[in-house]
Parts: sequence; structure tokens; C-alpha cells
Amino acid sequence: MKRYRVLRQDFDTRANVLKQEINPEWNADVKALWKRNKEQIVEELGAELGAIGLYRKVQDFTDIGAAPISLVAFHNRFFRQIRYAFTIGSYYPALTAACALGERILNHLVLLLRDDFQNTKEYKIVFRKESFDSWDMAIDTLEKWEVLLPSVAVTYRDLRDIRNRTLHFNPETDQNDRSLALEAINKLTEVISGQFSGFGSQPWYIEETVGATFVRRKFEQKPFVRRVVLPNCSLVGFLHLLELGPGGWIVMDDHPYEDREISDEEFRELFNNRKL
Repeated sequence: MKRYRVLRQDFDTRANVLKQEINPEWNADVKALWKRNKEQIVEELGAELGAIGLYRKVQDFTDIGAAPISLVAFHNRFFRQIRYAFTIGSYYPALTAACALGERILNHLVLLLRDDFQNTKEYKIVFRKESFDSWDMAIDTLEKWEVLLPSVAVTYRDLRDIRNRTLHFNPETDQNDRSLALEAINKLTEVISGQFSGFGSQPWYIEETVGATFVRRKFEQKPFVRRVVLPNCSLVGFLHLLELGPGGWIVMDDHPYEDREISDEEFRELFNNRKL
């Protein structure tokens, strides 16, 4: 009767607020609220990143967009540092770090999941190594293991191309470090939002559950889901409630559910139509 619900996520959507245009036709109170929200975010950024050059910092922060709503995994802390580096104007460090983190994620996925694929021919290539500097090998391996989603593999190859043309000496990088860094960060954002999202159209999530994300039963034992997604989840029934505590969400779920298996679609209907 129960399903795993995603509860641990990392995100920063302040850039979306800064990008929002205040419509002159809105109610005066609504316009005032949006104006104050924008001012508060600018104040926060000034406190976080320093007041010198704040206008440019706010523009850079806005241009890289929101940090995607992501499962808590092995990329979040470093990705936040990359975003801050770009925002304070350290474009080349942000560029190189985005490429390095992309490679680190590939390495982490291969090392974390390879023992689950011991019966594949790809395992013979990766089982002895402690790290991998070949993006093609890592991407191809994870794609054949059906770990990387097809669209994510395409984006990863785009990020690989950015890495190859910028980290090897190229005089043009002296002049376009900001645009290259922005391009790399955008590609890395796509990778994270595509592969590590805490909600969305990923095949391991039940579609159209209202205000919540649940894992499909048949995906629970898939290596990526079991090792990356489920640690961010709690096993709950459709009548559970959440309460926000000092350490995050607290699940309240002492209902006497029937001891029977139900389909993902039935769970969705029970959850969406529950009366509490």
C-alpha cells in the first residue's frame, strides 16, 4: 500500500523572482509585494556576496537562473560554489569548475553503481579503476546501463565539448570567459535537472500526483533509484501527513493500511482524492 515519497531536495529559485517583470496592470498590493520580494533578495545577495559591484552580481545571479530542484546527492555543495563563483565575477574558475563537477558526477555514478552491473561487458572495463578521465567511456557506460536518461546523455556530450574546447589552451577564452562559463553552467544545470530532479517527468516517478513526488514500484530496485533517489525519500501511505521540524520534514503516518499490493495508478488516485 505504500510508496517512497521524495522529501529531501535542494534548490534556489530566487533568480526567478528577480526575472519576474512587475505587470503595471497588477493590483497595487501585488506589485508592492513583488517589489519588496525583489528588494529583499538583493539585500540577501549583498550580505552573502558583498556590496561592491552588487548591481553586476545581481545581474550575473539572475542570468544563471534558478538552481534546479534537485535530490540531495554528491553535486549540490559544489554546484552552489560554482554558482557563487560566477556571481562574484570569477568566470574562468566557474567555467573550469562546471566542467570538473560534470566529470566528478560521471565518476561518482560509475563507482557507486558499477557493482550492480557485474554481468555486463562494460563492467570489465571499469571494475578496477578508481577514477575515469574519459568522458566518452563514462557516458557510454552509464547510457548502456540505462542509468543516464537519453536526453541527459546528449546534454553531457554538449558539456564534454565545452570542456574540450576551453580547458585545452584556447586564446579566445581570454575574451569570452563569461559566455563560456554561462554556457557550461547552463548545461550542468540541465544535467542536474534532468537526472537528479526531485520531481518531473523522469520515468521513475508516478505522474500527476498533487503536490508530491512518489517513486514507481517497479523502479525501486533500479540501481540509480535505489542508491541515489530512495535515500532522499520516506516510505509512506496515501494518508500520511508532513510536519516541518528543525531537521526537515517529519512524517506522521500511523494509519492501519491494508496489507496488499496496489498499482501506482491506484496509489495516485487514493492520494489525490484523500480526505483528511
